[in-house]
Amino acid sequence: MRLALISDIHGNFIAFEAMLHDLQAVGEVDLIWCLGDLALGATRPAECMAKLHELQEQYGKDKFKVIGGNTDRYIVTNKRPHVPAAKDAEAFVKIKARHHEFDDIVNWTRDKLSWEDYDFLAKTLGRELRKNVAGYGTVIGYHAIPGDDEPVSLGRDSPEEEALDALLDRSGRLAIGGHTHLVMDRILGKWRAINPGSVGLSFTDINKAEWALITFEGETATVDFRTVPYDVSAMMADMAAVDYPHPAWLRRFVK
Repeated sequence: MRLALISDIHGNFIAFEAMLHDLQAVGEVDLIWCLGDLALGATRPAECMAKLHELQEQYGKDKFKVIGGNTDRYIVTNKRPHVPAAKDAEAFVKIKARHHEFDDIVNWTRDKLSWEDYDFLAKTLGRELRKNVAGYGTVIGYHAIPGDDEPVSLGRDSPEEEALDALLDRSGRLAIGGHTHLVMDRILGKWRAINPGSVGLSFTDINKAEWALITFEGETATVDFRTVPYDVSAMMADMAAVDYPHPAWLRRFVK
C-alpha cells in the first residue's frame, strides 16, 4: 500500500503544481492525504482550491482525503492566531501592526475564494484521518496534533513528554501531521511520528516543495521524503500581478 502525504500548500500554486508533477512521476498510489493549510499564505489561493476540487474529482473522495488546518480555520471563522498580551507600549505597537497585516492577508485571501471554496474549507475543519493498513496497523492523520490544529507539541524538537501527551488519547502505530513546515521522522514510545514538510512554504528546504510517500510492506513502513524545485522567482513576481498585500510578509518565507 502506498500513501502520499501533502500538507501546508498555503496558496502557492506554482509549488503545488511542481509537487503534483512529482507525484505523477512516482507512479500509482493507493491513497492521498492532504493535511490542511490549503489557501492562506501565497499568491494563488483560488487556483489551489480549484486544483483540490479537481483532484477530488479525479481520484474520488475515498482516495483523496482532505482535512483542514489552522489557517483554513482563520479564513472560515476570522479567528487570529494566538498572540501573547503586550507588556509595554513598544510591544503594543508591534501587536497592532501584526494584527493589521494579518487581517489584510486573510481578507485578501477570502476575497479571492468562491462560496464553493469557502464551504469546502468549512467542511474540512476539525477532521482527522485514520486507516488500518493490513499487516502494519493503524495510521492516523491530523494537522498539528490530534484534536487541535494550532499547537506545535508534535514538532521535531518538542520535548518527548509533551509530544507523547499530544498522542495520549489516540491509538495506533504511525502518526502523521503537518503544521510546523519542518520534515520529521521521530520515534515516540510506541508511535512513529511523521511530518512531510510543506508544499508551499517549507522551513526545512526553503524554495522547495515538499511531500512524502509511504510504502507499507507487511510490518514495514518506508518513508520517501520528496523535495521538488519550483520557480520561486515567478511566484515572487506574481505578487505584483495579483496585488498581494504586504509582500514583505511573504518574502520572509522564501528567498
